[in-house]
Amino acid sequence: MSSPYNMMEMMICIASRFLEDGKTVAVGTGAPCAAAMLAQKLHSPNLIILFEAGGVAPLLPQMPISVGDSRTFFRAVMAAGMNEMMTTCCRGQVDYAFLGGAQIDKYGNINSTVVGDYYKPKVRFPGSGGANDFASFCWRTMIMTVHSKARFVEKCDFITSPGYLTGAGAREAAGLPQGGPYKIITDLAVMGFDEETRAMKVESLHPGVELDKVRAETGFELLVAKDLGRTDPPTDEELRILREEVDPLRLVIGRA
Repeated sequence: MSSPYNMMEMMICIASRFLEDGKTVAVGTGAPCAAAMLAQKLHSPNLIILFEAGGVAPLLPQMPISVGDSRTFFRAVMAAGMNEMMTTCCRGQVDYAFLGGAQIDKYGNINSTVVGDYYKPKVRFPGSGGANDFASFCWRTMIMTVHSKARFVEKCDFITSPGYLTGAGAREAAGLPQGGPYKIITDLAVMGFDEETRAMKVESLHPGVELDKVRAETGFELLVAKDLGRTDPPTDEELRILREEVDPLRLVIGRA
């Protein structure tokens, strides 16, 4: 039985398991960065971490506080810039990228621009930054978020970053390369996307969570995997490395 953990620790540990050795991953700060660092230290020592501001393959001494933090260039292979990073995405050289947003629909489209009418919004957010580039050109994108009806909506008020757009074949018809949304990791479950329809699909439920709870917190009909399983909780070793080596100050993970 593993040690007690909180949901942020759970999501970080789950996300890290999807990051394979020898792959490239574009991250921001916070939980995605923690997941990449944990993967490097535990099972993917050759994982290459990329930061939007230009840090390429740094040996992170501790959690950076921004994508332009000097730590994102520490012992890096290259100190590039944003243009070079976006070009790297366009060349198809980034395997994974983490994204976030205010709204996500069943095809993995993301809204980080406005809630409500574009010209008279209820809330206006910062917008894309590099998120549209990551969503458009990285091979697989992942999202870590709290699961709620307000976030998982039938239709985004604005599409900042494309997922599968309107379903199967729509990305390709729009001129985007293959790839797209891969995993959605929430405090309730792990979701993937159906190979035929490209609609969101529940793949595993976290310990103590039932399917009805996930459905109740989702604003659209979710597909369910035939082999729906239970997410493995964080191991003691994952928690030790996360707490002692990745985020000893608990800036991201908080308290268990």
